[in-house]
Amino acid sequence: MTAPTSPSVAAAPAASAADALRAAGLRVTEPRTAVYDALRALPHASADAVHAAIAGDLPRTSLQSVYNALGDFEGAGLVRRIEPAGQPMRFELRTGDNHHHLVCTSCGAVEDVDCAVGEAPCLHPSDVRGFTVAVAEVTYWGLCPNCAAEAADADAA
Repeated sequence: MTAPTSPSVAAAPAASAADALRAAGLRVTEPRTAVYDALRALPHASADAVHAAIAGDLPRTSLQSVYNALGDFEGAGLVRRIEPAGQPMRFELRTGDNHHHLVCTSCGAVEDVDCAVGEAPCLHPSDVRGFTVAVAEVTYWGLCPNCAAEAADADAA
């Protein structure tokens, strides 16, 4: 695993959803393509958000089909699942770089943040107790800029 070169740089997705699916050994279907494209447009999306995003174009696609596609994508290494405490699981296309997340405790916004040290795994436990560490997950909790501004305005009023 390698760290990206800047905080906003994600692992480059394939040129098309169909290319990504084929490269991962998955069958290309209209719902899978739509789910992949929705994740491009909505980083850190929940299954419900993905379903809502594709419902206009594919009204017959069920929420279960979205979950199935996301599960297939995760199994093939196309997506990473994150599970912020108290929130629905989210999915993102940025994989393989051991980045972490900033989560707003007010609105639930999620943003990527690179490793603090810049190499994977970026955190080395004081005692690995025989484990071979492959990934370190860190979640930073706080207020996003919009919620912090709203809180400051409320305090000033």
